[in-house]
Amino acid sequence: MSAKFRVLITDRAWPDCEVERKELALVDAEVIEAPPGADEQTLVECATGVDAIATCWARVTEAVIAAAPDCKTVARLGIGLDNIDVKYATSRKIPVTNVPDYCIPEVADHTMALMLASLRNVAFFHHQTKQGIYNLSAAPLPRRVSALTMGVFGFGLTGQAVAERALAFGMDVIATNSSGNDYGTGIKMVPFTELLQQSDVISIHAPLTEATQHQFDQSAFEQMKSTALIINTSRGGLIDFAALKSAIQNQDIAGAALDVFDPEPPDLSDPFFKDERVIATPHAAFISQESLDELRQQAARQVADVLVGRETTNVVNPSVFE
Repeated sequence: MSAKFRVLITDRAWPDCEVERKELALVDAEVIEAPPGADEQTLVECATGVDAIATCWARVTEAVIAAAPDCKTVARLGIGLDNIDVKYATSRKIPVTNVPDYCIPEVADHTMALMLASLRNVAFFHHQTKQGIYNLSAAPLPRRVSALTMGVFGFGLTGQAVAERALAFGMDVIATNSSGNDYGTGIKMVPFTELLQQSDVISIHAPLTEATQHQFDQSAFEQMKSTALIINTSRGGLIDFAALKSAIQNQDIAGAALDVFDPEPPDLSDPFFKDERVIATPHAAFISQESLDELRQQAARQVADVLVGRETTNVVNPSVFE
C-alpha cells in the first residue's frame, strides 16, 4: 500500500535520510531522494507530483516548485533562504520554513576557531611544520587578541553569539545591522563605514539578499585596516570574490578566513587558496552531531505538521495563511 504523502529531499550533508524517514512515516509520508548533485531539470523530474520539498543547498526554483502542483510546503534544512524561490512559493500560497536557531553555537565556535588560527598563526605554523620547517620567525609577529577590535556584520542570534565569545577573549566589540538594534546586549552599534575603519577583525553573519550581495566589495576592502582579518561563515555571495583576491594580493587587508564561497564548492586550483594568508574550510561551520540531530528532526516535523494541517514553526512567509 502506497504512502499518503510523498516528500522530496533534494540534497543532504549527512550520510542518509533515516531521521527524516522516521519522522515523516508518523504521518504516512514516504521520502524520495534526488540523486546527488542533481541539476534543475533532474529536480523538476523528481519533484513532479510530490506533496512537499525539503532542501539543504540545492536550488528550489520556480520550475522545481511548479512541477509539484499539490506541493503543500517547502522546508529549508538550514537557516538561509537564498536557494529557494520564496516569492514564487508565496504566490502559490505555499508556506516556506527554515530552522534559524539550530547551529548557532557551532558557527560561533567555528568563527572563533578561524580567527585564532589566523591571528595566532596556527594554520601557517601547522602547514610549515608538516613540511618539516620549524621556524618561529617565518610568520609576522602577532598582536595580542585582547588588544583588538572585533566588528560583527549582521547581529542576529549568531552574530550575538560571536560577540559574546569575542568579549570573553577581552576584545572590544562593535557591530552593524540594518536596524541598529543591539537586542539588549550593550554592544556598540555603528554604521558600516565605521565598522570597516575601526575593526581589526570583521566577522560576517548576515543573510544573503539583494541588499547584501557583494556588500564587501573593492570599496569596502579599501576602507579596512591593512592589518585586518575578514571572516565569513555566513554566505559566500556577501563578498565580491574578485575584490577579495585583489585586496589580499595588494595587501589592502592582512588575511581572510572563509567557510563559505561563491560559487560553492570553489575552484581550489585558484592560486588564491594557496596563499598563506588565506584559511579555508568546506562549509563546515554548522556541523556537529547535536546540530544535525536538531536540524533534521525539526525540519522533518515542520513538513509533517503542514502535511496534516497542524500549525508549525518558523514559517518565513506567514502571509500565505491570510
